[in-house]
Amino acid sequence: MQSLIGVKKEQTQRFLENGMRIPVTLIDVKGISVVSVKTADKDKYQAIQLGFGKTKKASKAELGHAKGAKRDGAPKFLREVRILTDEALPEVGTDVNPTEVLKAGDIVNISGVSKGKGFAGVVKRHGFHGGPKTHGQSDRHRAPGAIGQGTTPGRVYRGKRMAGRMGSDNVTIANLKVVDVDSETVMIKGLVPGIINSLLVIKKTGEDKKFVPLWKPTDESEAAGRSSVSDDAQTVEEKTSSSDSSSLSGNQPTDVEEQTESGEGSVSDSSENGQAPAVQDESSTEVKKEGNKDAK
Repeated sequence: MQSLIGVKKEQTQRFLENGMRIPVTLIDVKGISVVSVKTADKDKYQAIQLGFGKTKKASKAELGHAKGAKRDGAPKFLREVRILTDEALPEVGTDVNPTEVLKAGDIVNISGVSKGKGFAGVVKRHGFHGGPKTHGQSDRHRAPGAIGQGTTPGRVYRGKRMAGRMGSDNVTIANLKVVDVDSETVMIKGLVPGIINSLLVIKKTGEDKKFVPLWKPTDESEAAGRSSVSDDAQTVEEKTSSSDSSSLSGNQPTDVEEQTESGEGSVSDSSENGQAPAVQDESSTEVKKEGNKDAK
């Protein structure tokens, strides 16, 4: 099977691994099931009917058709997809896994009903340039001009481009790329036809050999980034604390230096005041020692 059906949901943007920003469209493909199977023996061709969504008001015929698929109600959208290969056909009632049909890098054609524009003139609808803007032309700016000849042929040719209803047409955009697929959403590069919540048919046509995948931040990379940031902050704190301690140790003198400086300061102070530094007499110390011995 090479096709899926889904509903257009959102238009946003993403980044590729090479840094390029691209527009993407999200298509909801959750809940696709096989409603009916067409076989070559019975129906002379191979196809499967895919159902998507759930309708609120369904007829008895629709409910009876969806009853064989064991669905809770009739599907809102029902489309038939041809099977041109000899692959095994799925059974009725099985759910379709989008990841088994599409993958990132596939080239697809997407079909849908374009947005309705209402009644439009030839300038908007067909790109006419309009009449001259000057030389007295007051009401010819967006006029279609002549629509045919005179007596011969005496009629307007079929297919003449004129004003009329614009939009609400079946449109197929070819060669779009699938950038991401999961069990619920298909992400397409670029824009697709239709309004929000409109039905789309996705048909795979090939693969892109030069595909660049989306950039996805993983949990491991985020954790590694956080750990590296914390490590850098810790190293900065350690460097700051070590530099502060070294600066403090360089500014504070040691005990020996303090004693030496204090002694030098006392000697210098006494010399500056005109007094000789105090020197202990050895004889007086010896007399004191002998007096202590006699006392004992």
